[in-house]
Amino acid sequence: MINETNRRAPGPRVAVVGGGIGGLATAAFLHRAGIEATVYEQAPALTEVGAGLVVSPNAVRLLRSLGQLDRFRERAVPLRIGWEFRRWENGRVLFSQALGEECERRFGEQSYVAHRADLLAAVRAAVPEASLRLGSRLAGLRRLDEGVELAFTDGAREVADVVVGADGVHTTVGHYVTEAGSPRFSGICAWRCLIPAEKAPEFARRPVQTLWLGPDRHLVHYPISARGQINIVAFGPAYDWTTESWSAEGRIEDLRAEFADWSDDLRALLAAAERTGRWALLDRDPLPRWTKGPVALLGDAAHPMFPFFAQGAAQAMEDAAVLAGCLAARPEDPAAALSRYEGVRRPRATRVQQMSRGRADSNHLPDGPAQQARDASFSSADPFAHNGWIYGHDAELSVREAMAAG
Repeated sequence: MINETNRRAPGPRVAVVGGGIGGLATAAFLHRAGIEATVYEQAPALTEVGAGLVVSPNAVRLLRSLGQLDRFRERAVPLRIGWEFRRWENGRVLFSQALGEECERRFGEQSYVAHRADLLAAVRAAVPEASLRLGSRLAGLRRLDEGVELAFTDGAREVADVVVGADGVHTTVGHYVTEAGSPRFSGICAWRCLIPAEKAPEFARRPVQTLWLGPDRHLVHYPISARGQINIVAFGPAYDWTTESWSAEGRIEDLRAEFADWSDDLRALLAAAERTGRWALLDRDPLPRWTKGPVALLGDAAHPMFPFFAQGAAQAMEDAAVLAGCLAARPEDPAAALSRYEGVRRPRATRVQQMSRGRADSNHLPDGPAQQARDASFSSADPFAHNGWIYGHDAELSVREAMAAG
């Protein structure tokens, strides 16, 4: 963690609401640009719930830019072997793709899997300690002549020149920006487990992101935490489950029942799990706008997306880099800078959001002609080409290109 005194920096004062990966990345990129930013987080401590996530090259290059890649790699697991798709009933490998050197050759960085807490810690290390305000729950915003006033539930008030809402799908800041309505339940729920690696079958300990595909369900697993744990996340029908919190507990016997007729290998992996989280996935149509004057939305507050493209954290980090770059280029006109940020980011993030939604239908096909055609298509697939527009993207370069274009 950076230690420094709280001194007034030139340029706009920025209040970032939300201390998750997107909010902290925003503060980190702003401070690197010499812009004062304070993060207001409602929790009393910065902890990242959840478990594993994929950190693809487009996010890795931003960690490198922040000077935090070496720290992140201390516990992250590089996907040297790569991806693997398996059939639900017998574990037959439908498709495999090596990553490692080829990924780095094509996109300049490798792909990793990691615990969310390890990514959060790496980003937090680039934010000055004095810039964090914990236990600060936002109640609302009010526009003043001298800026935007933030009112908190404990009675505290702060004034900033710019407010960034990185406060998630249930965003408070978003109510100021747009009347998009509440997110809706998707009919899909997710289960998440962490298993000590020594208790997991050997096939699950390999540095591979494995995706099991079956009717109405799919399951992903990979090693995290310096290969000391196996992360499992499964998706299936929500039934009457409407609890959305990542911290909600499910029943491990219910998870096992969902996959009771799947492969023996997969059931052996689930047998090693002792507890599971369970939450309902929310869905929201793309927002009509992300900014209003000196107020902007970022990450899940702007574009909540299903995890089926594993891009939630990466897209939030791209938002952060672009927002900071736009403000650094136009510090004298924050509203214009934020409008430029939205113009750069909204088309790309919306495309990822919509494609993530569509992946659920493909992953959950029932056995039959459509499923057979999907499986057959894997033999001619080139994931590098298919995902190149995601992995090869350089968010900071996109700012420079936008500024050069006028």
